[in-house]
Amino acid sequence: MAPENTLAAFRLGADRGYRMFECDAKLSADGVPFLLHDSTLERTSNGHGIAGDQAWAGLSRLDAGAWHSRRYAGEPLPTLEGLIRFCLANRFALNIEIKPTPGVERRTGEVVAQLAARLWAGAAAPLPLLTSFAPESLRGARDAQPELPRGLLLDTLRDGWLDTARALACAAIVCNYALWDAVNVAQVHAAGMRALSYTVNDEWVAERLIALGTDGIITDRVDRFSAAD
Repeated sequence: MAPENTLAAFRLGADRGYRMFECDAKLSADGVPFLLHDSTLERTSNGHGIAGDQAWAGLSRLDAGAWHSRRYAGEPLPTLEGLIRFCLANRFALNIEIKPTPGVERRTGEVVAQLAARLWAGAAAPLPLLTSFAPESLRGARDAQPELPRGLLLDTLRDGWLDTARALACAAIVCNYALWDAVNVAQVHAAGMRALSYTVNDEWVAERLIALGTDGIITDRVDRFSAAD
């Protein structure tokens, strides 16, 4: 419907009544937090190479919309600050996935948390949820701004997953939706955390997760679910 991780996509979701959003954040070579899912630029922009190895001045000139459709040609890569200000202006909630370039996991967590804390200071909007597959990024976020809630992302239930989340004082576990069952949902709730799921684009999956008692889903299909559901 719109190119991922662009302000155009978040505006589209807002127009459809959504009031919480998820994004992927990493650092440019000169330390600017910006939105991009992949480590490399080719899939979702006209750039080339590893994004985190490039300075923001060059990244800011890339086209992050034409790959999707002609309608979005010229849509730029957004800074994380730009998205945060959009959310704060509209009192939207935000889940920031810290998606670091390999080698700067802790630093990315620190910078993202510091930026979020500075911009949310005194704001009426709910605090953001900072999530990551990288425990070291969550450690950096925790040590930099311990008051911001954190969530551990999992694509497998590796040994010690719940202990890792406890050690990081996480508020949530965010799993591939297929991993949830009644037992691990109960474990997460007993630990005082929320059970969240990605990426849920089918109604039958959402119904199963509701029946299991999970607490929320991330979807790409804002056309398929009502924001009030």
